Amino acid sequence: MKKDPTATRTKIMNAAKTLILDNGFGGTTVDAVIERAGVSKGAFFHHFSSKAELGHILVKRYAENDAQHLDETLDKAEELSDDPLQQLLIFVKLFEQEMRSLEDPFPGCLYASYIHQSELFDDRIKELIRESMLKWRIRVKAKLEEVVENHPPKQEVDLESLADMLLVIFEGAFVLSQSLKEAKTVAQQLAHYHTYLQLLFEEKG
Repeated sequence: MKKDPTATRTKIMNAAKTLILDNGFGGTTVDAVIERAGVSKGAFFHHFSSKAELGHILVKRYAENDAQHLDETLDKAEELSDDPLQQLLIFVKLFEQEMRSLEDPFPGCLYASYIHQSELFDDRIKELIRESMLKWRIRVKAKLEEVVENHPPKQEVDLESLADMLLVIFEGAFVLSQSLKEAKTVAQQLAHYHTYLQLLFEEKG
């Protein structure tokens, strides 16, 4: 039976992602990727001209999946309520529930692995990560702007910074969860963010 070239490519990318999250990009060699993926060196270089190309394609796939996950989760929250505040609370709660279902610590974020060794990458990758981070800021801030129209905050707050706080919680909690080997850390921190939003905005009875 003829091998599926797409399956081989995906196997290489998945192996590389796991190794990069564990060891960083600089600590991940082509030979290690080949060994973990169970493919030949020829197969690797058939799909990727270099480790650098693999790194770019890998973070591009990660960014696309991340954006899709963000959009789908927000869309689902908007389907479940007509009220912007409830939509935002549901949005955060959906992520919390997803993280709470994990039995092992979340493996981490590829963006962080790359940013910590940014000197190894060209501007294309840095810009891709920047755009991905900005998408979170833009989408969450837009929802917060809808919220304040109907639910005035109980104290002055910078909406852009509040939007960024969600991503800050994710990234920081990933590191803490991995360091302490505690699977529930991310969910617990998201629950705090959910509570803070409830306390900050007036809920209409």
